[in-house]
Amino acid sequence: MFKKVCIAVLLLFLHTSCSDNTDRITELQKQVDSLRSKVENQYTPGFGELMSNVQVHHAKLWFAGINQNWKLADFEIHEIEESLADILKYQSKRDESKSLNVINAPLENVNSAIEKRDLNLFKNTFVKLTNTCNACHEAVKFEFNKVKIPESPPFSNQEFK
Repeated sequence: MFKKVCIAVLLLFLHTSCSDNTDRITELQKQVDSLRSKVENQYTPGFGELMSNVQVHHAKLWFAGINQNWKLADFEIHEIEESLADILKYQSKRDESKSLNVINAPLENVNSAIEKRDLNLFKNTFVKLTNTCNACHEAVKFEFNKVKIPESPPFSNQEFK
């Protein structure tokens, strides 16, 4: 009889302690989720800030390409793609974000020129990319923001050759 009582008490103890842990784990998970949400929403980069990143990498891409530094050109075009992805992630509600898909084909064409290491093709596709940027700016009423082929490197402390 004593053995049965001990087993019953032990089972009751185990049941109680397990359910307490489950409740505690659930509560801790809620706290973690809440804190994660606060951290993720702590800072959201603005549309202009993200487009400035695109502009910098656009210029760097040009100088990498015309100097036939294909590794750097490959890096820069992917930086542009990452910046555009960030716009869709952080600024998806902006009307301008809905027009970003027009840039995909010109980016793919520039990327193809980089992969082929074809300078003339690179120059031609880069001009089309730049023109597409301006067409998009016009379509979303930012026609005052005209992009052009850069005349000088954006940074004096980077080698593009």
